Amino acid sequence: MQKLAIEANVSPRTIYIKYINKDDMLIRLYIEEVLDKYEKAILKNFSAEMSFSEGVKNLWLNAFHYMSSNKHAFVLIQYGKSSPLLNKAYQSYSISEGQYFKPIRLFIDLHIGRQTIHPMPYDIYKAILFAPIFDLMQEYFDYQIRPDQIITEDRMIQCADVIIKGIMI
Repeated sequence: MQKLAIEANVSPRTIYIKYINKDDMLIRLYIEEVLDKYEKAILKNFSAEMSFSEGVKNLWLNAFHYMSSNKHAFVLIQYGKSSPLLNKAYQSYSISEGQYFKPIRLFIDLHIGRQTIHPMPYDIYKAILFAPIFDLMQEYFDYQIRPDQIITEDRMIQCADVIIKGIMI
């Protein structure tokens, strides 16, 4: 917290006024940035009633636009995915499984019911559909310091198409 205060050019006391400790700060930032802002961003113009292809492409482009403009949020999301603090955050804020991103869960369930996609547990679909986005975004940020950016909006659509073709029946 001392180092953070120095980097933020504020007194450590200022940080402790807002946050109890480092864990509290990370949990609150994760909830505010990931669970609130990211959810709103990724669900922009999305409907569970969309065709599977259209819905997945919409989600991928929304994720790309949000994360490419909010590297700090991308870093928090990456941190949160592997942090034991995530379960603590869910418990301390009484967040239940599926409380966030409900339209995506409904989208998957509808397409399983319509036999557009193979029936598999939601968490498998979450991994298949969204893990590649995070790897591609890592490449996007890595390529910001290289001469040519290989991760573009068009490339995201191409990658989404590959995933879509692999999932659809």
